[in-house]
Amino acid sequence: MIFSTLEHILTHISFSVVSIVITIHLITLLVDEIVGLYDSPEKGMVATFFCITGLLVTRWIYLGHFPLSDLYESLIFLSWSFSIIHIVPYFKKHKNNLSAITAPSAIFTQGFATSGLLTEMSQSEILVPALQSQWLMMHVSMMVLGYAALLCGSLLSVALLVITFRQDIRILCKKNHFFKKSFSVDEIQYITKGNNVLQSTSFLSVRNYYRAQFIQQLDHWSYRVISLGFLFLTIGILSGAVWANEAWGSYWNWDPKETWAFITWTIFAIYLHTRTNRNFQVTNSAIVASMGFLIIWICYFGVNLLGIGLHSYGSFTLT
Repeated sequence: MIFSTLEHILTHISFSVVSIVITIHLITLLVDEIVGLYDSPEKGMVATFFCITGLLVTRWIYLGHFPLSDLYESLIFLSWSFSIIHIVPYFKKHKNNLSAITAPSAIFTQGFATSGLLTEMSQSEILVPALQSQWLMMHVSMMVLGYAALLCGSLLSVALLVITFRQDIRILCKKNHFFKKSFSVDEIQYITKGNNVLQSTSFLSVRNYYRAQFIQQLDHWSYRVISLGFLFLTIGILSGAVWANEAWGSYWNWDPKETWAFITWTIFAIYLHTRTNRNFQVTNSAIVASMGFLIIWICYFGVNLLGIGLHSYGSFTLT
């Protein structure tokens, strides 16, 4: 009873703290002069990390097994993964923009986990025989950490595409508006040359300089986070194959979960190839990562809706 009450309290505290972090982000976006709120989101994510850590430890002690046996516990662990991805650069004193991604992701996953849809799943149950193994902690933790890192990196790539395409659309609209006026052929050629010169020199302006720097930072952090997530995902798939051989007598069974995990791994392997290849532009790799964002949710969440296959113990029924 005590552990259940403590778990309930920590769940609501962590959810409230993340909600406050998002509110502070919105305030700082609207009002830049509030200096006292500058470091508050980072401290809020640190508090969220410790609250969710206490929640997972409490559930571990209460249930007697590592809390990664169903969708509810994996969502809580996913929320914990978002918070730890944020606080690692914070403790290393690296300036980053991850809190704008990790905070909404944490509140979304934890909000869904604590909603009425997964109420029955949050109750304590005896582990099914397939999960009564030491590989549970290794395999599932690596997979969920990989999902969290890949989701954060993919969202950074989505932000990069939005900023890049907005800039391209703005330049295109200015060109169309400019050539709607009537000029002679000589005047058009003269103005076109002048316009090209102005466009080439406009990138030296302060606004375009900072935009280019921001796009470069997004690409840098997206690459680093996705590389980390790809490593976790690879370890998770390999450990899962060893566990499957022990439990089911085969390393690979082409289960729906396994198939989509392989598709996810392939998509981000393509991203890493295009990102490290200088012949491809930054937007090309960002498009691949954006596709991977959808693939991850299908692999992690969508397959559970089917409720079929060897991983059906992680499924649920909508109420």
